[in-house]
Amino acid sequence: MSPTLFVVHLDPDDDHERQMDALDAIALAPGLFLVRSDETQSGLYHRVKRETGARSLLVGRLAERPKFMGMAPGSLSALRSWEEPG
Repeated sequence: MSPTLFVVHLDPDDDHERQMDALDAIALAPGLFLVRSDETQSGLYHRVKRETGARSLLVGRLAERPKFMGMAPGSLSALRSWEEPG
């Protein structure tokens, strides 16, 4: 089974970059991440909640790669590298 792509949004006023490093995540903007995971949506939600202590949190499953622009430098190329075979 291939990993599922999720969007994760945390309170942008808190610094969660370090905690999100433990996940297969791409930072798009402060508090906004793409996460690739084999966990269920609920499992990922509870893991992020536990590891970050976030005051606000959204975890949503994505059916396909999102379209975006103006996000953090390198985020689009990082997403493309996830899609490369191998």
